[in-house]
Amino acid sequence: MTLFEFITLNMSTLMIRLGEHVRLTGAALSLAILIGVPVGILISYIKPLNKPTLAVVNLVQAIPSLALLGFLVPLLGIGARPAIFMVVVYSLLPIVKNTFAGLSNQNAEMLEAAKGIGMTRLQILFKIKLPLALPIIMAGIRISAVLSVGLITITTFVGAGGLGLVIHTGIVQMNTAMVLAGAIPACLLALLVDFVASLVEKAVTPKCFRGNK
Repeated sequence: MTLFEFITLNMSTLMIRLGEHVRLTGAALSLAILIGVPVGILISYIKPLNKPTLAVVNLVQAIPSLALLGFLVPLLGIGARPAIFMVVVYSLLPIVKNTFAGLSNQNAEMLEAAKGIGMTRLQILFKIKLPLALPIIMAGIRISAVLSVGLITITTFVGAGGLGLVIHTGIVQMNTAMVLAGAIPACLLALLVDFVASLVEKAVTPKCFRGNK
């Protein structure tokens, strides 16, 4: 059976798996942003926390993803929960690191001037520091988004579904058409996510910083 024939015959199933993949990726990335950005803000203000926090987030990256899934199954069972948890953990590093870097490397004289005109710490954070750091933060989110799409493909081993299920089943059955029917949409989804994130990254970058982009 050719790839085209397989896709034609199994279009409804492939669309279901694609929908599962998108939902899992979206849920994991949303949680990573909700956790990672506040953590990055926190460690940019509380300096003693930045090295231990970044060390822990870096350390997690050294754990093989399948091993982490294995540890999570007894705690969270099978299905979407361990899959989302694993992807969130791996997606945190770029978001936390970029948020911290974007907020820490800003013009000290400008921040002093803001204090001089009576702006509070919260006003400085939301009106000056975060808007200036947003392009760097978005770059971290972009990396995490593409990473999440790829990681979701291996969560089929804990019954999470998605396009990884199609790929794994194709490998088990030695069905090349099935493998490609799962792998090609996963690659295209990663490219689409990267493209959309690049547009958002460009949109939040101040015009004076865009150069010739």
